[in-house]
Amino acid sequence: MLRGVGRVTELLEALQKGDAGASEELLALVYQELRQMASQMMAREVPGHTLQATALVHEAWLRMVAGGQAGWSGRAHFFAAAAEAMRRILVEAARRRRAQKRGGGAEHVELEEGLAVEPGPSEEVLAVHEALDELAREDPVSAELVKLRYFGGLTMEEAASVLGLPLRTAERRWTYARAWLRRWMEVEG
Repeated sequence: MLRGVGRVTELLEALQKGDAGASEELLALVYQELRQMASQMMAREVPGHTLQATALVHEAWLRMVAGGQAGWSGRAHFFAAAAEAMRRILVEAARRRRAQKRGGGAEHVELEEGLAVEPGPSEEVLAVHEALDELAREDPVSAELVKLRYFGGLTMEEAASVLGLPLRTAERRWTYARAWLRRWMEVEG
């Protein structure tokens, strides 16, 4: 994620100043990195998911740039915001699938015992989302670190840089957050 570091920051600044052309140039410059992030996120989803990585990138882009959310302090902040936008889109999609799976207005039919449906990756996304909300109440920095690593696909070094943390501190927070999330999901799940 180091390609065009200075140019991305310049374009983000131009975008904040209202330069319409900066948006198109920025998308062209960061598209492959956003696509890679989206692909990593989609790899956790069920096969045959109706949302594809390309669509995830485009939806996140629309929410971030066309939605007027431009206000990033730099390249790292932009990619953190992109990861968060993609996470929210996947959570919304998982909620829609859950609503449809739970009936969504369809006629109720009893199933035979033994035909239970196992929760898939979309259930995992929702569980992680709920757990992250709880962790954010106790430790917002650790929750943000999890979002960057789990949903954004950032390396530990990249996530530490985004959060302005020394690498060792980020590693300790990562260990803590993983243990906290595991414990929460055992209790709640």
